[in-house]
Amino acid sequence: MSYTVLITAPRLAEDGLEVLEQAGCRLLFIPLGEEDLLVDIMSSQPIDAVIARTLPIGREAITACQGLRVISRHGVGHDAVDIQAAAERNIPVTVVGSTNAQSVAELAIGLMLAVARDIPTLSERVRAGEWPRQAPGMQLSGRTLGLVGYGVIARHVARMSSAIGMHVMAYDPAVGEMHDGVRQAASLMELLAASDVVSLHCPLLPETRHLMDTTALAALRPGAIVINTARGGLVDEDALAESIASGHLRGAGLDTLAEEPAHPGHRLLQMPQVVIMPHVGGNSDAALAWTARAAAENALAMLVGQRPAHGRIVNEDLLEATP
Repeated sequence: MSYTVLITAPRLAEDGLEVLEQAGCRLLFIPLGEEDLLVDIMSSQPIDAVIARTLPIGREAITACQGLRVISRHGVGHDAVDIQAAAERNIPVTVVGSTNAQSVAELAIGLMLAVARDIPTLSERVRAGEWPRQAPGMQLSGRTLGLVGYGVIARHVARMSSAIGMHVMAYDPAVGEMHDGVRQAASLMELLAASDVVSLHCPLLPETRHLMDTTALAALRPGAIVINTARGGLVDEDALAESIASGHLRGAGLDTLAEEPAHPGHRLLQMPQVVIMPHVGGNSDAALAWTARAAAENALAMLVGQRPAHGRIVNEDLLEATP
């Protein structure tokens, strides 16, 4: 049986396309600049599955698509999908497993180094004709890295930062035991008080929104660095800007903001101590290939009544509870 699959982006990595084409699927894409057509496309086409990349999938789009049977996230996060609306239509929402974990972890390390050694700022000054050799950087070896959350990505970060020579500790109330010499913190505040660098690797939930607020940032060691490759809402951005401007923090490396893309007047964009990336932690060649294949295979599995092979159904409890 042939299925119609909508990819909410202009393209999908070749590995994912191969899976869908071999299954005889009819593929639809949303061209760049035509994102506003999502609801129209979902209401006018006989779509069986959505592979959700960058666009939010809200209640209106889900309700408009009468034949929709599965939403397969091209990634591990699912806050851009209206989980409740999907459950009300008995539509499972799947995520992939750790296909992009190494890629995200490498960017976290890259951001850490970029902020610690002022790489973007010094590079721009050299291009402007300066030669600022007297600007001191921060050596990471011997410093303490605090991981908030200790899932797969955080464990990769722990391994790589240990190789640099950092001391690593982590706080995650859902994890009973740490590995590979990582010290376990009894509380978030204990972790922050001991950290020269804090790296966020936890989901965005009501209880974690603005986890890094004024109080949390003040608990960090003077001159500390904040790294966020998870979700923008974890950080109170106004509080972060104030903490950097006051000199308490050295800076921050962010791959995600509360609102994306950033508006031109965003205060953090004006701060040279802050390195901001456009939410591309999972956008390496290898990660995109693995994630596309996993998302495609998850969608096809659900369409034929099987369990997702490369992740989980994030709204399964709601599906069971929804009449």
